[in-house]
Order: sequence, then structure tokens, then C-alpha cells
Amino acid sequence: MDFAEQVKSSVDIVRTIAEYLPLKQQRGSARYVGLCPFHVEKTPSFNVDGAKQFYYCHGCHVGGDVFKFVMAIDNVTFYEALKSLAERNGIAMPARDFSDPDAKQRAALFEMHAIAAETFHANLRGPGGAEARKYLEGRGVTAEQVEEFSLGVSDAGGRQLVQKFESRFSPELLEPSGLVLKRQEGEGYFDRFRGRLMFPIHNEAGKVIGFGGRALRTGGEPKYLNSPETPLYRKSHVLYNLHRAKEAVRKQDYSILVEGYMDVIGVYSAGVRNVVACCGTALTDTQVRVMKRFSGRIVMNFDPDAAGAKAAEDNIQKLLDEAMQVKVLALDGGLDPDEYVKQFGAEHYRQKLEKADAYFHWLADRARKKFDMRTVEGRMEGFKFVSPAIARIPDRLERFAVANDVASYLGVEPRMVREQFGGGPKAPKAAGKTLAVPANERLLLNALLTSESAREQVIPELREISAVGRFTTREIFEALFAICENGPGFRYADLEGRLKETDRHLLSQVVFADELMEEKMALDQAVACLRALKEGDPKEEIAELRAQIHAAERRGDGNQAMSLMQMLDERLRARK
Repeated sequence: MDFAEQVKSSVDIVRTIAEYLPLKQQRGSARYVGLCPFHVEKTPSFNVDGAKQFYYCHGCHVGGDVFKFVMAIDNVTFYEALKSLAERNGIAMPARDFSDPDAKQRAALFEMHAIAAETFHANLRGPGGAEARKYLEGRGVTAEQVEEFSLGVSDAGGRQLVQKFESRFSPELLEPSGLVLKRQEGEGYFDRFRGRLMFPIHNEAGKVIGFGGRALRTGGEPKYLNSPETPLYRKSHVLYNLHRAKEAVRKQDYSILVEGYMDVIGVYSAGVRNVVACCGTALTDTQVRVMKRFSGRIVMNFDPDAAGAKAAEDNIQKLLDEAMQVKVLALDGGLDPDEYVKQFGAEHYRQKLEKADAYFHWLADRARKKFDMRTVEGRMEGFKFVSPAIARIPDRLERFAVANDVASYLGVEPRMVREQFGGGPKAPKAAGKTLAVPANERLLLNALLTSESAREQVIPELREISAVGRFTTREIFEALFAICENGPGFRYADLEGRLKETDRHLLSQVVFADELMEEKMALDQAVACLRALKEGDPKEEIAELRAQIHAAERRGDGNQAMSLMQMLDERLRARK
């Protein structure tokens, strides 16, 4: 068994996936369901089979083993997924080189970012960090917070990292790191970050993948400079502090989204751990899906200025599109979260979080400030301002109730609510598509996948039945036959590995179409399906022979037609 197989056989896919998203067990079986992390859905269609150690989503049709899941969810190479799973499960990696060039590049980039973080942190403690230390003291940042968040300062000279990297890494790695830039005139490189307060940005595993750098002097534009897109860092996928906050988000069952690094540091250090921020970008759909893996509930607590309120308005739409439950917290006195916690304490802040407005109430308050509520036109404009968000509520009754509540608050006639959101009965949903695999065929395949005894008793006879060649799943059966020729020890992963992409999807659909079978039940089911095929097979074969004879005659192939007619005559005599 090679090392990858050793890891795969030692790791439980259910436990691994449950580290990323909530799963619910189905009636005491080895199957689990949850909301898919790879597309938007309100009803769970993401399935994990603990017995067969694979996952499949009926909504977006992604599926695979534990390696494929970690590669997709963490955006890493196979080698990185293998290494991550081995480390998380206490399995020692073999002492040998891997030839994957992408993995080698990423490993070097991780090392470069670790060196940069250590260097910046050391700078902050040294003589060159005096200005940054003064700024942090003015913001009320303690020495403990500096250590917790590994804050640092970049050297103003612009050559510190270049000198460290040039002696350890090849030139091809310098620019892709995002930490240094090539000179436009002349040769050589210089540091991207110079004379800035540095905030390390981590991936979910806690490794540094980028930085946010704040200018310390007036005129040091831009005020915040972030790492560019690199093989490690994709801004639209990363949330600041998620690696620390994710367990608290799960436990509290909601996340707090704030605007900046300092807000996260202040709130988190006060003991409110479920707080994250975007990394210098507008909130993206991907970031929302990342948060939703840990909880479908969120409280937005942006700065109270006009820019913060506008950002909150925009983000509400994104959050609702991903079916999140959204509240908005507006703090008193025009304070941002960091300032509020320092002034009033963590307990007051928690109380504010508990009383945060549902997004439509917050939007209604925004509408009252934006439009003239003394006029009919202003009230109508205010209601139209809130309506798009209300329209995203999936449940019709809840949507209608919220619309009435907001209309009443804004002084809008109920007629407007009826015109905009209707009041009649909801049209029935169209029935979903049924799986295009006959029941007998589907049950037979599931029985054979479940029971070694069924495979031993049924497959030898099943090979001789011509009807299998007309199965929708014939490619799957043929692959199963080939595997079983090598003796016992069947593994689901071996079967999946022999199939084309379309047949892998079909296999996943078939497996999750029925309930799991017990070993004895699977054997009985396989024997019953075999019996049904035997009884129906001659009739199907005769019909097929007649069709082939007709086709041969139309082609003018007399010899083929005569040969087929002789076979048909033999089959008919055998039935008498």
C-alpha cells in the first residue's frame, strides 16, 4: 500500500468534512447530509457516505474522496491535501521528495511568508519599530495583542526581505511571492512593503499567506496596502482571523463581520472570538460561502460612517443571495467596534450583538433617513428601497409578514404590499427529475456494492446475462466485474477510479438514490434481482434479435440476416 492509500484508509471522510461544515446523520445510518460548500442552496443536497468514504452533491454534481474534497475546499494541490490530512491525523510523512512542481513552489512560498512574518515581528520589537509601537499604544493595543496577532513593521529601506530571500530561494520565486517587486529600471528587486505596520493574513490552517500593511505617516498612500493575488493568496476567498474564529463561530452559531484588522483585534481580544473581516476588499460570494460553512447566521458590525453604511447595504444583498440569516449592529455614539469595546467593555458589546436588528429593520431605519417620510412619495421610495431585500426571503408567509411590518413602520398602505408581494396561494413546485436508472438495475448495483457475499454468488452468473450489456450503468458493472476478477477485497475507490467522469456521477447518483442495505438484505436483494433478470432475459434477447434481423434486411445484408434468423430459431425452440 503506498502512502496516499495508507492515509486514505486511516482518515474518516465524515470527520474530515465535519471540520468544514455541519453534517446531519440520516436515521442512524453511515450517511450524512449538509449544505453544499461549493454552490448556493437552501435545502441540503450534499451527501457523505461513511461506509464508502466518498461525498456527492446532487445539486452541483461534485463528488469524490477525501483528497478531492480537501483539494477543492482549501484550493490546494494533491500533495498539500495529502500532507495536511497526514499531519491532522498524526501520520508521519515519508522522508522522500515529491516531484510535484506546484507543491514545491507553494511550499517555498509558505516558507517565504513565514520568514517575512518573523522578520516584521522582530522589527517591531527593535529600534526601527518605535514609530509603529507608538501608533499601537495610541490605539490601545497591548503587548499581548501584538504577540497574539504577530503584528510587525516592514523595514523602510526596502531591501530587507530581498536580501534574506536571494540567498535561499531561486529568482523565479521572488515575484510570485508577492513580497518583492522587480525594478522597472535596472536589475534587482525591492520589498513591496516599506515602513508599514504589518498584519499577517492566515489561511484556515493558520499559515501566513499574505499581509496587510498600514501606512504610519501622513501621505503614505495608499493608507492600506495588501498583498497581491499569488498562488497562496486569493483575496476573494480569504477572511482575516477565520483560522482563530471558526470554532467560536460554530459554537456561537453566528459570525460577526467587521470592517478592519484593528476592529478584529479589539473585539477578539475582549473575548468575543467569533469575529472576522474582509482583507481590504468588498465582501465576495466566495467569502460568504466560506462563512456559511461554519454558520448560516451573521451579524454585520461596520463603521457607522456613510461608507460603512453603504458597504453594509451592498453586503446584505450578497448575504441574502447565499441564504444567510442577517442582522446588522449599529453602535451608539458613532463608534467603531474596537472603540466601543474599549470604552464600554465586552459585556455591553455582547448585549448589543444579542439585540442587533434584523436586516430589514435596519434597512427601514436607513430608508427613514434617506427619504422624506412626511410625503407619500417619500414613504413609497423608502418601501421600494427595502423591497429587494425582503423579496429574497425564501418563505412566502414570512416574506409577506415582513413586508407588512416594514410597510407599517414606514407608513405605507397595505395595498402596496399586496401589489408587490402578492397574496394568493403559492404555486406548487414542479416535481424533481427522477433518476433515469431502472429500479431493478439500481438495486442490484447497490446490493453488489454493499455485500461481498452478493458479489461472490451473483457476479459469476450475472456476467452471462446479455441484458447487462443494455444497462444504463453497464460501464459501471463492467468495471465492477473487472475488479472482482482479482478476488475479494473490493473497495469503492477502486471502482470509481476506473470510471469516466460521467459514469462517476451516475454511480454517485445511484448509490444515494436508495437507503443503505444491511449485508443479509443486500445478498437477498442481489439474488432477487438476478432471478428477475434471468426470467426476463430470453424475452428481451428475442426482441433484440428480431430488431437486428430487421436492420440487416434493410441494409441488404442477407448473410447477416440469415445468421441472426438461425440464432432466433434456436432461442425460440429452447423456450418450448
